[in-house]
Amino acid sequence: MVASASRRAVSRRSTRVLATTGLLAAGILLLLVSVGAAITLGPAEILLVNVRDIVTNHLGLTDIPVRVAKDAIVWQERLPRALVAAACGAGLGLCGVIMQSLLRNPLADPFILGISSGASTGAVAIGILGLGGAALGLSGGAFIGALLAFGLVLLLARLSGGGNDRVVLAGVASTQLFSALTSLIVFAFADSDETRGVMFWLLGSLEGVRWDDVQLCAIVVALGSLVCLRYAHALDAFAFGDEVAASLGVNVRATRTVLLLATALITATLVSVAGAIGFVGLVLPHAARLVVGSRHHRLIPATAIIGALFMVWVDAGSRVVFSPTPLPVGVGTALVGVPVFMALLGRRRRRS
Repeated sequence: MVASASRRAVSRRSTRVLATTGLLAAGILLLLVSVGAAITLGPAEILLVNVRDIVTNHLGLTDIPVRVAKDAIVWQERLPRALVAAACGAGLGLCGVIMQSLLRNPLADPFILGISSGASTGAVAIGILGLGGAALGLSGGAFIGALLAFGLVLLLARLSGGGNDRVVLAGVASTQLFSALTSLIVFAFADSDETRGVMFWLLGSLEGVRWDDVQLCAIVVALGSLVCLRYAHALDAFAFGDEVAASLGVNVRATRTVLLLATALITATLVSVAGAIGFVGLVLPHAARLVVGSRHHRLIPATAIIGALFMVWVDAGSRVVFSPTPLPVGVGTALVGVPVFMALLGRRRRRS
């Protein structure tokens, strides 16, 4: 009887693994199709077969004649942009999962906790003031700004008595402070052209991204995903509180430090490339939970895929609907994210 129950448990576990694997495979396939379809959208007529031919040509798999103009549009402009959009959606979604799990707060994300604002301030200080620009670059400045912002959040939360709710309130204060510092730098030291470019970038922009940006974002998001998956069971334990996690053998302080540093690195890198993009890390983890549940070994990859899909299509819509002047992608995520978040809140209320 015990053996029969054990076999049934193994069978159920195998079924769940197969179902999860199939769902993730379907999500990856849908993402690839979405990237290809998004590339075809725009003023220049590009067919999906053209995208296939151009990509396989550059990968050395085929040698199909393609117009030079179409090749440049796809390979130099639209494909890097779509891939960076996918990386931003996946990375910000992962950051939202980590923050909401560690803080046990459904409203936590890098934007609300000031990390995006701090990264923006660091990048703007490098770009406009030139503080250590040769040694750091925009990514380095954004990373330092993100660490400073989150360090300030933790300090304010501790001074106010600790608690996850105090962390969120401290994040709101940090967001306002670093947003004000960014505005001050732009107002006091940037000329009109720099101001226009910086403000467009701060709203979230994928204009002008190149293959080195794709490489940077892909490496950072991939490493961040591996770190998150490595600590998936620890994140499950954090859902019951620090004391329960510690009793289950989790090194609470070390785990929290590693995951928060990973969050800061991912956020800083994506902000340095695409600017501050809100609502992705806030909304998409909730949407993923509705699909795959709260177990992090499923939630982490599902959120990454849903985030990538979301950003690819928001960017494509922002680029096409408002052509010839593309809408900043951060504005598009807010326009889509706010109604989705309201719908999720309504669903949670009906279920409770």
